[in-house]
Amino acid sequence: MTEFHTLARPDVPDAVGAPRLPRPGGRGRPDGGFRRPRAESLTGAPAALALFLAVRLTGALLVLASARSAGHAHPLALLGRSWDSLWYFGIAAHGYGEIRADHHHGELFVRSDLAFFPLYPGLVRAVTAVLPVGWGAAGLLVSWASAVLGAYGIHLVGRRLYGGAVATVLVLLWAVLPHSVVLSMAYTEPLLTAFAAWALYAVLSGRWVWAGVLAAGAGLARPNGFAVAAAVLAAAGWELRRRARARAPRTAHGTGTAHSPGTPDGPAASRAPGPGGPRPAADSGGSVHRLWTGAALAPLGWCGYVLWVGVRQGDPLGGYFRVQDQWGSRFDLGRGSVEFVRHFMVHATRSVHPLTVVIVVLALLLFALLLADRAPLPLLVYCGVLLLVVLGGSGYFASKPRFLLPAFPLLIPPARALVRTARARPWHAVLVVGALTGLSFAYGAYLVVFARAAL
Repeated sequence: MTEFHTLARPDVPDAVGAPRLPRPGGRGRPDGGFRRPRAESLTGAPAALALFLAVRLTGALLVLASARSAGHAHPLALLGRSWDSLWYFGIAAHGYGEIRADHHHGELFVRSDLAFFPLYPGLVRAVTAVLPVGWGAAGLLVSWASAVLGAYGIHLVGRRLYGGAVATVLVLLWAVLPHSVVLSMAYTEPLLTAFAAWALYAVLSGRWVWAGVLAAGAGLARPNGFAVAAAVLAAAGWELRRRARARAPRTAHGTGTAHSPGTPDGPAASRAPGPGGPRPAADSGGSVHRLWTGAALAPLGWCGYVLWVGVRQGDPLGGYFRVQDQWGSRFDLGRGSVEFVRHFMVHATRSVHPLTVVIVVLALLLFALLLADRAPLPLLVYCGVLLLVVLGGSGYFASKPRFLLPAFPLLIPPARALVRTARARPWHAVLVVGALTGLSFAYGAYLVVFARAAL
């Protein structure tokens, strides 16, 4: 049986593993003779972050200009004090305990702020304690800093798997998604993406304790943050299984490590990690201990908050889910999503919904491509859980593209295709990126300024 997928990608010329590149941020030459070409500086992390900042800053300025032209007296408030961000600022200022009752389409909703996870408001409160800024400015600072850290983590994941060019395009595509205006707003998606990207990078590089800590942080950021813990646990389980299989031949025959059938031999194979990270030369007790520690830490953030809400509600296991149900958010195996699409096809009423449906369908197609590409297991589990939550849960359908923003691995297949196009027909790639950027800017300004729909 062949190994699931390694980081040495023989079909990708610039993949890590052949030849070995210095570790991100390092200056040494671990192979003793390979020197990075000058063109590599164009696909390094600084260039990717510069592109990301330029795109998102331009998009934010266009939103502010559109708001001013539309007569908004405080355009920046559209980015810093919109919809869910107001709930988070209330938690930051006063703690949990706010309940609101309102009618929507003739149905009474009693909504509690316990539905919102605590990490983001905690960071906002910390910023206001250090800097002389208001809640909206503090929220924007946390979100913008998280978006930059998320872009850096995305670049590290892409570079480790597919090389610098694909990593840079991956960051650029994440910056120009139709709903990427959320990355410039006081929302929690940038924070979740930062924790997720760095946790996945930690898994891929074998840093299990860091992976567990970061996954726990992701679980405190958003309800769907448990997707990161699921990815860490799946990778840890796969690694333990691989190690158990690798020890079996040594126990039976007293020989060295045996290669699984189909595993590539040679220098690349010796350093090719599996889906959980680099394979150690020997399964030392310390290595196994770190793996188990990371796996144990990963779900603590999400489980801890859910249990705390449950205890506060008098139902440890079901209290949090009852709070979500009061918001109209429940897991119904996709019946709510199917019903919405059916109703939309018959009675199309709001112009934000057509692109919303397209984005969700494209996400499914991209996940199929990611599966066909045999991406590493933690990336597949992470995206699969996010898609399951988005498609299998009821709730406000227009918010689903925002919930999918952290699923950056879905952009790996188009990023690889765009790099191939750029090498063969550069102007075609320029036109594609230009069209995506224009759509992102125009649609983002429309959503925030003119649509007046909750994101």
